[in-house]
Amino acid sequence: MKLKVKLAGCFDMEFRLPKSILDRYEKKMKDAGIHLRLHTAIGSSISISDLKRDGVDAVLIASGLWRASKLNVPGEALPNVCYGIHYLSSPESFEIKNRLAIIGTGNTAIDVARTALHRGVGYVTLYARREQSNADPKEIELAKLEGAEFKTQMQISRITKEGPMFKRVQLDENGQIASIYEEEVFEPADFTIIAASQGPKSKLINTTPGLKGTEKGLLQVDEEGATSVDGIFGAGDVVYGGRTVVEAVANAKKVVLAIDAYLEKKESF
Repeated sequence: MKLKVKLAGCFDMEFRLPKSILDRYEKKMKDAGIHLRLHTAIGSSISISDLKRDGVDAVLIASGLWRASKLNVPGEALPNVCYGIHYLSSPESFEIKNRLAIIGTGNTAIDVARTALHRGVGYVTLYARREQSNADPKEIELAKLEGAEFKTQMQISRITKEGPMFKRVQLDENGQIASIYEEEVFEPADFTIIAASQGPKSKLINTTPGLKGTEKGLLQVDEEGATSVDGIFGAGDVVYGGRTVVEAVANAKKVVLAIDAYLEKKESF
């Protein structure tokens, strides 16, 4: 069956995906009959109810994790501090100077580190409490080759204008935190970026009657990706949390097949 699809969003993926490739994908999507509506946050001026009112039979929510999680430490509101997801959206807007401290070693933190290094920041250090990271090992190695330094067993305690303060962590034989020392350790930095974790924005759930979320704020779906509202589906990180691109794409393909079956059934009535 021929589907009419409308995509909404606003993304800057130059570091991960050059704009020349995005331009080619955009042309292919348009040639396939897909309509694009950019710079549109569903849940703000336009709601999912508006989409359904105007003829959309099925909605796929694949909005990812675009809400930065706070550390709740003193100094988080200083002018030389920001969140990783905001930096990656517009890296040219931030003046980092020569020395950058990054709180976190996950995929977002690695992207921040490599982007900053590509933009000429001289010293980039990533800090984490544990040794293990959920980032792609190849990306970690690339970051190290490009000049990023990793410091583990460091618990952020506060942030100053001159750089973050940490408390050293002692790990047990399983790599879990056994104790945290009281003495603070100062790490000089011109700028600090918090990239510890992210969550989904709540506007879609808050503006869509009947749409349910989990305790973590993720979208609640069944095995086919269907939400608690008829005709609305969810896929990717907004459902499962931060995972790999491969997992998100595989999940999205499964949910799209479920949407196709839903539309076929709807047309038969």
